[in-house]
Amino acid sequence: MRRGRAVALALLAGAAVLGAGRAVAHTGGSNGYAIVTVDGERVRYTLTLWPAALPTEIAERIARARAGDSASGEALLRVVREKVVLRADGRRCTPASGRLTPPGPAASLTLVVEFACGVRGRELAVRDDLFDALGADYHTLARIETPGGGAQFAYTPEARETRVRVGAAERGLASFVRLGVEHILTGWDHLLFLLVLLLRGGGWLSLTKIITAFTVAHSVTLALAVLDLVTLPDRLVEAVIALSIAAVAAENLVDDPVIGRRWVVSFCFGLVHGFGFSSALRELSLPAHGLLLSLFGFNAGVEVGQAVVVAIALPSLALLRRTRWEPRMVWGSSLAILLVGIVLFVERAFF
Repeated sequence: MRRGRAVALALLAGAAVLGAGRAVAHTGGSNGYAIVTVDGERVRYTLTLWPAALPTEIAERIARARAGDSASGEALLRVVREKVVLRADGRRCTPASGRLTPPGPAASLTLVVEFACGVRGRELAVRDDLFDALGADYHTLARIETPGGGAQFAYTPEARETRVRVGAAERGLASFVRLGVEHILTGWDHLLFLLVLLLRGGGWLSLTKIITAFTVAHSVTLALAVLDLVTLPDRLVEAVIALSIAAVAAENLVDDPVIGRRWVVSFCFGLVHGFGFSSALRELSLPAHGLLLSLFGFNAGVEVGQAVVVAIALPSLALLRRTRWEPRMVWGSSLAILLVGIVLFVERAFF
């Protein structure tokens, strides 16, 4: 009866966690990739969107625009004109013509809007309110190109505006740190993997080795992927991430798992998770002069977010180990996470 109750609780927990995981993807919501090009008194704003994680209405509009529906395309261009505000030396730039680029092989859509500023400004202010139309989980990763310089920024609902000096090289490090923190804290599949590793992680030395191995591994592959030295298909990466969750959860259900080699498992699957982290930056095609700093900021943010989660989880797990409920809680939680991992793997690998 007790084992039956644990199974029932595990099933309910698995459904709840799976629902949360579907609501918030590991990529930290949806990303749009913008290139802001300053050319004298004109500024070109180019935005690429993917429909997968966007609200249904926007996703359907993107699909229709890709199919040639001019009304849908114009509606999307109107969103950019209304929600993106540019100012040159304090003077608001006027949105002018807009167009869609020919659809590529992927499901993405690229919108181009020209802005007339009337002056060759020394300072450009860019305000991004696209979140109001594309959802609170949306982020714009932007590359701002000016004569003789450039900058990279990550726009979020909490950081909607930035200013750059035309001709000066600025990198927006803090915005990428913030994006990294959001990425890990909203990445339920990464957090589930980390949690299931810690559930039966052993003593403090074993836990330290597990966390360090995961950190080193995903940092290496994150850098390799963003630098385009090694890349893997996104579908394969997502499926293996789900498989890693299920594999470690299944091992937790064994009466005597080999705790001493957990750090090896953590390192191996951490390599795959690094490719998953890279999806938030890779498509932006950041220029080389600012790439390493932006990469460092993003990875630092991931580590900060991970440290917060570990700092909360470890004391709770330590207290749990002092009670007689530990075996049931570990078993039930691992079973729930195993079910989630299996469902995610099937969904990502075959659908």
